[in-house]
Amino acid sequence: MEAQIIDGKKVAADFREQLAGRVEKLRERGIVPGLTAVLIGSDPASASYVRSKKRGAKKLGMNSQVIELPADTSQRKLNDVIDQLNANDAVHGYIIQLPLPSQLNVHESLYRIRPEKDADCFHPENVGLLTLGRPRFMPATPGGIIELLKAYDIQTSGKEVVILGRSDIVGRPLSIMLSQKSAQGNATVTVCHTRTKNWTTHTKNADILVAAVGRPDTVTADMVKPGAVIIDVGMNRIEDPQAKKGYRLVGDVDYQGVSEVAGYITPVPGGVGLMTVSMLLANTVTAAELTVK
Repeated sequence: MEAQIIDGKKVAADFREQLAGRVEKLRERGIVPGLTAVLIGSDPASASYVRSKKRGAKKLGMNSQVIELPADTSQRKLNDVIDQLNANDAVHGYIIQLPLPSQLNVHESLYRIRPEKDADCFHPENVGLLTLGRPRFMPATPGGIIELLKAYDIQTSGKEVVILGRSDIVGRPLSIMLSQKSAQGNATVTVCHTRTKNWTTHTKNADILVAAVGRPDTVTADMVKPGAVIIDVGMNRIEDPQAKKGYRLVGDVDYQGVSEVAGYITPVPGGVGLMTVSMLLANTVTAAELTVK
């Protein structure tokens, strides 16, 4: 058996086509959704990710800008930038690209964002609404995963879901979303982390297995239940002298081995990452729509 590939490129294209219609309706009312990304320092991965967001926004007819700050930016300077974005009516949603340099306080920075403009859904108010089942926005990567499952009619109700990783960006919010009483929830969710003694005892029972740990080849074929759905959130660079850039991107899953056991699998690249950007754009459009309701 060879797993069916969950094509993130196709799902993202279909999702953005629907999103374009919402943008057009806003533009007809004189509102152009505006997304801003604040990039501090010169981390190549962060810069690449921000560029992809800007390109995606422009293709949809949205306004998009990147504010680039030096790596030695002070907390006071970053706070000033955040306050300016909060007050700018042309900016409907914005993000502060993580990770931040060590001199900056992540919580102080994220919590200063106006909740109505929190395109990443990191502010405590938005996390609280999500937890209560009344989300204003969807966390980008978890929301993207939900959309991928929906696109392939993969049911979550009554299923055993195992998530590897408990980060505030992926594992924790996704566990909340999948366990809620909702159309894309009602799953029994287990979260494995660094203190979990034996991951395999849990993963072998998973109907849906989500890998979000940031280590290549963490999930191998012997850890997977035959026919399981495998969602690979990882994006790892490994050296490859034969590659044009000297490296290639791989996920947290041994793709070749696991694809021979699983029923569905997301590739890396071409899977979850494309939907993460799409959900960020969707949150910005939602923020713009909320200004006219």
